[in-house]
Amino acid sequence: MNKLQTFLRKKDVIISWKRYGIDALGAMAQGLFCSLLIGTIINTIGTLFQLPFLTQTIATISKVNYTLGGLAMVMSGPAMAVAIGFALKCPPLVLFSLTTVGFASNALGGAGGPLAVLFVAIITAEVGKLVAGETKIDILVSPLVTIAVGTFLSWLIAPSLGKLAMSLGRVIMWATELQPLLMGILVSVLVGVALTLPISSAAICAALGLTGLAGGAALAGCCAQMVGFAVISFKVNGWGGIVSQGIGTSMLQMPNIVKNPKIWLAPTITSAITGPLATCVFGLQMNGAAINSGMGTCGLCGQIGVFTGWVKDIAGGVKAAITPFDWLGLILISFVLPAVIAVIINSICKKMHLVQDADFKL
Repeated sequence: MNKLQTFLRKKDVIISWKRYGIDALGAMAQGLFCSLLIGTIINTIGTLFQLPFLTQTIATISKVNYTLGGLAMVMSGPAMAVAIGFALKCPPLVLFSLTTVGFASNALGGAGGPLAVLFVAIITAEVGKLVAGETKIDILVSPLVTIAVGTFLSWLIAPSLGKLAMSLGRVIMWATELQPLLMGILVSVLVGVALTLPISSAAICAALGLTGLAGGAALAGCCAQMVGFAVISFKVNGWGGIVSQGIGTSMLQMPNIVKNPKIWLAPTITSAITGPLATCVFGLQMNGAAINSGMGTCGLCGQIGVFTGWVKDIAGGVKAAITPFDWLGLILISFVLPAVIAVIINSICKKMHLVQDADFKL
């Protein structure tokens, strides 16, 4: 047993909740932002402003055309896996081999791709570290073992994790069949939580075609998480935190949530309030691309999606014009109410000694 422990220490294989639940998870969130999310932002900006250099095909692979943003999006699996390997301090040969592993687990995981990448990449990275440098033909052994183990695990567990993520989607679809008040609460909370968890809320919304009032409720929940976390953590994270969480992703807070789940109270309660306001008061609908329902304020894709939906409805004769009330609802639900309500709720949590400012430090 002592020899095993010594060997694991030598290989820097430290089995701990902090290493996997905080370090690896935090790195994965950055990998997701630098691929799927930034790619979606690029595509949305290109389409909205009709910028040829962002909308034109720059690569065709297996008869599939890719724009600049499309290439970034399709590389989300490798980006997340390499980010996890970097956080776990993998040797170069193992780290670079994780690109294949990330692609396989993300592709086989479907909407639960990020969740699959998290589990598969962690296990594979640690196995790769164990064999790295142990033979004279390491340049062959490390990549071979890493890719073999990673792809096998992807085949074995990624589809199940994908189904687990999609089960959340089925709950959301069930919620859309309810009356607007309860639907607004359930959809807003569930999609908002999915956005912050290491699963893809955008992919779930896209797969389910979540638009209309349900899409509006989903947008409200995502905005509550992103704007809520950005504002209540401003004291410790400053303007960098506002941008990275409010325009980037609230998933950056996941390592902190692991350490103190109570920091999730304010954004989640906020989403339970803004969701029904979106459906029952403002009638906010997402009639743009379904993926935007799960984007929140990330690159303002959610808001751009609502606007493009308005334009489409006007062109189709469904909507007469964009009214001041439409704009008021979008601005209040997306930015103002999440900021105000989250601050109030978080202040109550602080007075109850459930959270403190340092808990939100990125």
